[in-house]
Amino acid sequence: MMEALNALLSTYGLWLVFAVVLLDQGGIPVPAWPPLVVASAQAVGRQDAVWPILLVATLAAVMADTLWYLAGRRHGAHMLRLICRISLSPDSCVSSTRATYAKWGPPSLVLAKFIPGFAAVGTTLAGHQRTPLRRFVAYDGTGAVLWAGAAIATGVVFHDAVNEALLTLESLGRVGIGVVLVALAVFVARKYWKRRLFLRELRMERISVPELQALMDKPDGPLLIDVRSDIERDATGWIPGAVHAARVAELAANATGEVVVYCDCPNEASAARVASQLKQLGFARVRPLAGGLEAWRAHGLPMEAAPERSRHA
Repeated sequence: MMEALNALLSTYGLWLVFAVVLLDQGGIPVPAWPPLVVASAQAVGRQDAVWPILLVATLAAVMADTLWYLAGRRHGAHMLRLICRISLSPDSCVSSTRATYAKWGPPSLVLAKFIPGFAAVGTTLAGHQRTPLRRFVAYDGTGAVLWAGAAIATGVVFHDAVNEALLTLESLGRVGIGVVLVALAVFVARKYWKRRLFLRELRMERISVPELQALMDKPDGPLLIDVRSDIERDATGWIPGAVHAARVAELAANATGEVVVYCDCPNEASAARVASQLKQLGFARVRPLAGGLEAWRAHGLPMEAAPERSRHA
């Protein structure tokens, strides 16, 4: 049995590595690290070189990431919304991830694969922000080498323990296969449950753009809060009259009416979270803006921009 497994990995191991890495980095919840660790441990046991595994894993990761990059370049914010709809890690859609890329830019891709939820969003943002393809591939490729190399190094260093674990699974027969399948099912179920909890957090009444316009036309207009980072605000502008979330504490005493919170992220995730926090602080009427900044732009409404000096300071 073990000889047959070794022969299978020797013949199809690189194809297996390529497939699981491509699926994993393409957004399908297939964990790629375990196959990389096992493949490298088996290679050491057969006294084969591990560099082909690194090469194939890096190639698959860069191919998947380039697809995200091209999708972000073509579809932009719509692609980011799609990621949030299908992702089992919805925390990847909150503004902290986008703020990280806005602050560090393409170099952040070097460590993106080590940050849960960052890889797909980071590569899509790279395309959305028109990062040159060569620069993207350089940083993303470096990150892919480090990520795959870490898994392969684990398999090389602990190859004896990995191979013993495989022998134990083999001795268990069908039970061993069942253990692997159960572990995979638990992994996916845990991700799915976290997604359900996250989406439940976001359930609250929204305000539409026309409703916000009507409120802004009144003398006692709403307190409009922008929860995006300073970098994002300076780069794209903001809704006229909106204040940064950092100023909420100083404005809280005078905020007696409606409060509207907006972001530029899928499902209004960041805005909904901040709205929940404001309600806990005693704000009576707080609603996220449905569709966020993208919906405001889609209505052709004006934007306020930072002074030119501030943007280039």
